[in-house]
Amino acid sequence: MTATHLTTRALIRLSPLDEGEDVAAFLQGLVTNDTAGPLPCYAALLSAQGKHLFDFLVWPDPAGLLLDCEAALADDLVKRLSMYRLRRKIAIAREDALAVHWSVDAHPGAVPDPRLADLGYRWLAAPEGEPADAAWLAHRLSLGVPEGRGELGDVLWLETNAVELHGVSFTKGCYVGQENTARMNWRQKVNRRLVVVPLAASDEARRVAAYPELGLAVDHLRVESLDLAALPAWQRAGVTSEA
Repeated sequence: MTATHLTTRALIRLSPLDEGEDVAAFLQGLVTNDTAGPLPCYAALLSAQGKHLFDFLVWPDPAGLLLDCEAALADDLVKRLSMYRLRRKIAIAREDALAVHWSVDAHPGAVPDPRLADLGYRWLAAPEGEPADAAWLAHRLSLGVPEGRGELGDVLWLETNAVELHGVSFTKGCYVGQENTARMNWRQKVNRRLVVVPLAASDEARRVAAYPELGLAVDHLRVESLDLAALPAWQRAGVTSEA
């Protein structure tokens, strides 16, 4: 059986505890993407300054919504969302009966990754099967796509390639960190980018993460220093449009 289980991912379920509660509206006022639009979508919860705190995929669910997030940070994300919940009657908790699965090839019930079709297919199912985390990491980095706290750090959201990876809506209205994010987009002032580079060419002073076993690193570099020819096509198009 092909390994598909992403054990480094976890699911958080947001569900209403009262008929009058709207889980999508609650999340809509917090995260960077439009949770009232097509799902799944890629989104983030930012600091007030527009810097990355958590990134995740938002999935539809009959009982509300599911967040496909880093397993190591799932409990922290639950706490952060609960802080914003105040007195709203919404349950926010890990959903350990389901897991995230991934494959490069199409799979029954799977959907293309909303960030980039070349990333492959994801679906939610029981937490079983062999881990696919190493294969997912290698595939994702080969396409130049960073994700998670270890690679995105506290970088400004647009510097993480959020526009090109469909992780932000500029029409949905307010959310945490929206003011600075919208200002950067309006001014077309994205001065730095997260870029996957060969480890041998990585600038240690600008390095965010390193993967010696893959010979790759993630650097946070000024746009004017980028080698456009070395960028993946999806990223090159965005950087070129800002030049």
